[in-house]
Amino acid sequence: MVDEPAVLAERVHAVRARLAVGRAPDAVELRVAASVTHLGLVARLVSPALAAVAADGVVPDLDLRHTWWQPVLGGAFPLSVADTTASIAALVDGPIRTLVTAVRRFSVSDQVLWGNVASAFYGAAGMIGERANVVVDQLIVRPPLLGTGASAGGRFRRRSCCLIYRAAPGRDGAVCGDCVLVRPSS
Repeated sequence: MVDEPAVLAERVHAVRARLAVGRAPDAVELRVAASVTHLGLVARLVSPALAAVAADGVVPDLDLRHTWWQPVLGGAFPLSVADTTASIAALVDGPIRTLVTAVRRFSVSDQVLWGNVASAFYGAAGMIGERANVVVDQLIVRPPLLGTGASAGGRFRRRSCCLIYRAAPGRDGAVCGDCVLVRPSS
């Protein structure tokens, strides 16, 4: 059996080294690397599930007990799932909640972690289309995503930050387009 905490820690440390860009890995806070890792893993689970529900109303069961992936940095990692179905709610309450719980140990707050989940859902929906947006708009008004952000005019804005800007030297990096730190344009 795979030691899940060790696998997650290995992934977080690999992301941390990648984010350091020419600096020692400890130049990047561990919680920043954990948040970025979490966002990437959640996005990889959310995207195919949301695409499937938008296409034909069927969601693959992404329970972590029978979901396999290859730890490839720098892009989407190969994902393999069992031929069973579930629901978007089961995805949120199952594997995504498990990832939120696991990443907490890296001192990342629930507000940031659930904000990452909402951001991943809206990011995927933006690429998939209207049917996906309808599903996500229904998710965002219920716990645990309630209060993580808001959608207006087809754009999502988080109420938290994924912390990626803190990976840059001087913690002065760019922020994501849906980040709470982005000032709305007039």
